[in-house]
Amino acid sequence: MSEGDRHSVSVAGVILDDVGRALLIQRRDNGHWEAPGGVLELAEDIRAGLKREVLEETGLRAQVDDLTGVYKNMKRGIIALVFRCRIVGGSARETSEAQGLRWMNSEEVRELATEAFAVRVLDAMARPATSPAVRHHDGTFLAEGSGDL
Repeated sequence: MSEGDRHSVSVAGVILDDVGRALLIQRRDNGHWEAPGGVLELAEDIRAGLKREVLEETGLRAQVDDLTGVYKNMKRGIIALVFRCRIVGGSARETSEAQGLRWMNSEEVRELATEAFAVRVLDAMARPATSPAVRHHDGTFLAEGSGDL
């Protein structure tokens, strides 16, 4: 198998507050608003990797709850696993990876995040735990007919 035939696995945590808003970070490298997360290290457990990423990007310790969606960036070969999370400690702060943190309702998520990342957050805000979304996209926009499987 060549290097170009491999996938990368990333994780993202959608942290919800008591009124159903999601915590998004504004990335320092590209200015995009996204749920905290990143690429798993090769020997890293999925939940442990997500907790590490959330802590690194927000200063918060998270409890990883339900898988809310599985997404594939077709251009880059990235599989993203998105989980609903709860805060169990720490203090929200800007970090070397996040230049801003903001609690957002669904309308703000649609307004500020690109479609490929907004849909992940919106799915986590709306989906029951027993029915995770499975979607693919071309790197920015959801592909035609890429709804739930």
